[in-house]
Amino acid sequence: MVTRARPSSRPAAGAATWDTVSLAPVVLVHGAEDLLVERAVQRLTGLAREAMPDVEVVDVEASTYQSGMLAVETSPSLFAEERLVVVRGAESMSDALTPDVVEYLAAPASDVFLVIEHRGGQRGKKLLDAVKASGAPVAACEPIKKDADKVAFAAAEFRAAGRRADAGAVRALVEALGSDLRELASACSQLCSDTTGTISEAVVARYYGGRVEATGFRVADAAVAGNRAEAVALLRHALSTGVDPVPIVAVLAMKLRALAKVAAMRGRGGATAGQLGMAPWQIDKARKDLQRWTPEGLAQAITAVAEADAEVKGAGRDPVYAVERAVLRICAATQD
Repeated sequence: MVTRARPSSRPAAGAATWDTVSLAPVVLVHGAEDLLVERAVQRLTGLAREAMPDVEVVDVEASTYQSGMLAVETSPSLFAEERLVVVRGAESMSDALTPDVVEYLAAPASDVFLVIEHRGGQRGKKLLDAVKASGAPVAACEPIKKDADKVAFAAAEFRAAGRRADAGAVRALVEALGSDLRELASACSQLCSDTTGTISEAVVARYYGGRVEATGFRVADAAVAGNRAEAVALLRHALSTGVDPVPIVAVLAMKLRALAKVAAMRGRGGATAGQLGMAPWQIDKARKDLQRWTPEGLAQAITAVAEADAEVKGAGRDPVYAVERAVLRICAATQD
């Protein structure tokens, strides 16, 4: 048996993230983003193998768990082997798991690391509460929803691979693939594998140009810039490739809200990115876009998108017509 100082089972309060969580006698990996759950478990497994090259990794499926299984997997072995026991899918666990985990938390085995996966939902709440109350670290793996956080995630993927990517390249990649974190991570990996040198926006366009052009972000950028022909062409291409009108209208609304927030801070000494809830690059882009907008035009565009939002969600008969009309009204509201 390898002699080492074991991590404390009661770390400082507060959840860790999937990429910072430390190994401990008991760790909870909790959240609905499958990729991040997998990454957290991979990290913990790697940490265990770094400390103990011969560690035995044991998977326990929560949905088919039977009473006493945890005691069997964590009981002292004949050769005093150290183990990493991973309980998979506690969000769909059998009723037998909770009492066994609660009992185990009272006296964790000295040669075992227990990792519990839970991908969200109400099932297993008593188990979650017990693990959190024990002071065990929690790796938070919730979905990444903000564009700025997706950009940070993609940039970190490139850094971890030892590659440099331009800010524009990272933004373009998020605009193309940001709706699916696993797909975004896969694209980062592919670009690192298939290219050399700095990853530029042109490189991203070469690999994912069709996807980039088909997003609501490109439509919104063209509309806000007053580029009527480009905006309509991108919109029709997006719709022809299966993009639903509802998210396109949502992106248009988000773009105009960003302009309105930045415009409202004019003459007030500005505001920090944190105060506006926007990334610095988003603020810079909004300021540039605002050069071709008047307050009246911005109000007209916001009204147009609000009307389109209602129509694509059921108030109108033709959602495709509604979103195209909104794009045209936005373009018309910009200054010539």
